[in-house]
Amino acid sequence: MSLVTLLPFVVLIGAMFLMTRSAKKKQQQAVDMRNQMQPGSGVRTIGGMYATVKEVSEDTVLLDAGPGVELLFAKNSIGAVLTDDEYNRIVHGIEHDLKSDADIVPDDASSLTETDASHADDSDDTADKDGRSVDLGKKDAPDEQTADSEPAQADKEDDPKKSDGGSEAK
Repeated sequence: MSLVTLLPFVVLIGAMFLMTRSAKKKQQQAVDMRNQMQPGSGVRTIGGMYATVKEVSEDTVLLDAGPGVELLFAKNSIGAVLTDDEYNRIVHGIEHDLKSDADIVPDDASSLTETDASHADDSDDTADKDGRSVDLGKKDAPDEQTADSEPAQADKEDDPKKSDGGSEAK
């Protein structure tokens, strides 16, 4: 046999070896991660549930999913052991900012372009002299009818009434 005939077999066997090696490596990392679980650490199950480890045994894990909710899972159903910061960020929405003394960047650009004086001018338009906000809605409009609003009301009275789907609609 020539070397050209054996080359595809050698490449195929080499590729299979590399794939099984990387799969074994990932499995070993997952086992090590699951063995590092301790009571109090946050975890994510393979189903996507976030919980806190309450108790770890050889093959099972007791998880605290909320007040009064304890669940027993197989150890291999734990998808990830999370750090405290990551667990608090995901479950409780608590952001741990290492740069707490740094300037905070606003979410919108409008706060970067306006000054305090322009805010004071805008607030005068919609506030009383006492500083309370004024409702600019048209709640008092029916008492004050103008000439423009009368024809619109006349048109509404001439329109046939719509039924709510009662016996007339059948």
